[in-house]
Amino acid sequence: MGYELVDVQAPGGGRLLRLFIDKPGGVTLEDCEAVSRHMTRVLAVEGIDYERLEVSSPGLDRPLRKSGDFVRFSGQKVEVRMRTPDATGRRKFVGVLRGAEAGQVSMELDGQIVKLALDDMDRARLIPEL
Repeated sequence: MGYELVDVQAPGGGRLLRLFIDKPGGVTLEDCEAVSRHMTRVLAVEGIDYERLEVSSPGLDRPLRKSGDFVRFSGQKVEVRMRTPDATGRRKFVGVLRGAEAGQVSMELDGQIVKLALDDMDRARLIPEL
């Protein structure tokens, strides 16, 4: 349908399904309705049992997962939490995203560039600046 699937959540044992979608220029209510209608049919055909389906945009604090996300949102403020701490014991990093290359994400923290391994990230999110 031309949308990027950003995240899927199934809290409550899968009774609730949440889909987060995006597209260039952002997601409208009409986009969410169209995906919801389509996915309702797909899930019925596939025999997937659920009670409620929610479709929405990823929000201003969008999660970043793929290398392309880190390139696309370069220049924006992010928070990254690593699975394993660095040599100083630090696991949480907040700074300006500078891109991604060869499995490494570059961030600027207090004027210094830090490289973090993409495959060791627990989670990463944009920090909205309002």
